[in-house]
Amino acid sequence: MILEKIKQANDIKRINPDDYALLAQEIRSFLIRKISVTGGHLGSNLGVVELTMAMHLELNLPEDKIVYDVGHQSYTHKILTGRRDDFVHLRQYGGISGFPKHRESDCDAFDTGHSSTAVSAGLGLVKARDLLHEKYHVISVVGDGALTGGMVYEALNNASKLTTNFIIILNDNNMSISENVGGISGYLQSIRTAEGYQNLKLNIQKGLMKMPKGAAVVDSLKRYKSSIKQLFVPGMFFEDMGITYLGPVDGHDIDAVRKMIREARKVPHAVIIHVCTRKGRGYAPAERHPARFHGTDPFDIETGLPLKNKAKASYTDVFSTVMIRLAAGNDKVCAITAAMPDGTGLKRFASLYADRFFDVGIAEEHAVTFAAGLAAGGMVPVVSIYSSFLQRAYDQILHDVCIQNLHVVFAIDRAGIVGADGETHQGIFDLSYLSSIPNMTVMAPKNKWEFADMMKFAVYFDAPIAVRYPRGAAYDGLTELRAKIEYAKSEKLFEGKGIILLAVGSLVVTDVNVRELLLE
Repeated sequence: MILEKIKQANDIKRINPDDYALLAQEIRSFLIRKISVTGGHLGSNLGVVELTMAMHLELNLPEDKIVYDVGHQSYTHKILTGRRDDFVHLRQYGGISGFPKHRESDCDAFDTGHSSTAVSAGLGLVKARDLLHEKYHVISVVGDGALTGGMVYEALNNASKLTTNFIIILNDNNMSISENVGGISGYLQSIRTAEGYQNLKLNIQKGLMKMPKGAAVVDSLKRYKSSIKQLFVPGMFFEDMGITYLGPVDGHDIDAVRKMIREARKVPHAVIIHVCTRKGRGYAPAERHPARFHGTDPFDIETGLPLKNKAKASYTDVFSTVMIRLAAGNDKVCAITAAMPDGTGLKRFASLYADRFFDVGIAEEHAVTFAAGLAAGGMVPVVSIYSSFLQRAYDQILHDVCIQNLHVVFAIDRAGIVGADGETHQGIFDLSYLSSIPNMTVMAPKNKWEFADMMKFAVYFDAPIAVRYPRGAAYDGLTELRAKIEYAKSEKLFEGKGIILLAVGSLVVTDVNVRELLLE
């Protein structure tokens, strides 16, 4: 078994190149086998096996730095840095994280968990390297989905001014590539990054600048060159920013990716390598259903089906049903999500009310201000975002929604402890920061019936309002205590003597259990 030879970082360099394909196959088999037991992010990791191998073959870790955007695709990286045996406790208490963690390994250069951050972090590492006169390579790996977040463009804008090397790998697992465009692009990139070409271009430009009207000639040449590139080079957007574009390249071709990384290291500024991969590669169920295997519970390897059938509806399921009913009765109700139509339960809403559904991409800040504009225009926007992601839009909630006292409904999924994803995903701060904002009202349901009532109340409450609810099965007890939702009024469930039990939202279930124990 080739994989058993990988004990620590850089061991992959001792593997015979003829065995790379077998190693990739063994890594995929290992990931499928382990994640079928523990759960985790499978599809994205199966898609970057060869890409990760190529980076490890060309870099020297931990001296060189790899920064993963989000980091859910870092499992192969962890295997290649000596953590294979730790996968038995992946995403469990005391085990390894499903995301990069510097406390686990020096090879994890930066802790991540949210999207669109890797270019900013990588650029910071590059500037620190240069200021300290150190010499190492930095690669930021971003997915095509990350490019829907504005933070990437803020970072690219700064990176375009670099005069030292910084490699950004764009892992595109969604876009198909035309052969003729790819061939021309590959030809042009090999010329553009060759040392001779770079030196010749620089020398010609310096020579022309010394001549009378040389600057005008240089400008004319640049315009002419750009017009030719616009016809053939798919990465002109990045090129126009001053960032060299290389690719597209097949991300499952280790030799091709290695060659591209070697060429990229010659570029004395920021460079983007466009790598095309396929989510779920090597496992048919994940290839057919990439969304389902983005983050999966334990499953049967043969069928790809979950090991446990979901017995009860989750709060997300309840939200999905309630939103459809609310939209049917009120044509002003619309829904907004930040690249999570499946996770937030809005997929059915999108199919039924396409004109009132908005997926803005991984752009929580934009989602909230966009909702504020909808509200100002007379609509009733419901913004559904996970709690840990909503905190990215704190300023927009305060400034654009609450100061204007606009009627925006925040449906905050995964509020509270979410478990296996770790500290970057725990939804434990929304109650504190939302309740401190003027004009904001926060509610939390004790069961699924109250959740439905609260959503209806929120849609007809003419001010900023948030309903926070947990991950997992919706509690269906206490059905006999379905009191009318009244603003700023608490509810007495039981009356006794000697002890007062106070609870909000999902903790009501805990208090009910405590009461029963005390009565025994």
